[in-house]
Amino acid sequence: MATKVTVRGNLDQALRKFKQKVARDGVPSEWKKREAYDKPGVKRRAAKKEGIKNSRKRDRANRSKEY
Repeated sequence: MATKVTVRGNLDQALRKFKQKVARDGVPSEWKKREAYDKPGVKRRAAKKEGIKNSRKRDRANRSKEY
């Protein structure tokens, strides 16, 4: 994978742009996910927990719109 960022004077700005592009591609999350092996049961449990968290977040947002 190659990420191209042009530097026009300001190196800090170019570095910030590079980090944004890399984060947008999902490299840090992919690296974190592959850092250690998760058993299939652990993956299922985490996915279920994430789904519950997201549904509660949606419910909370919908309740605030009703009033």
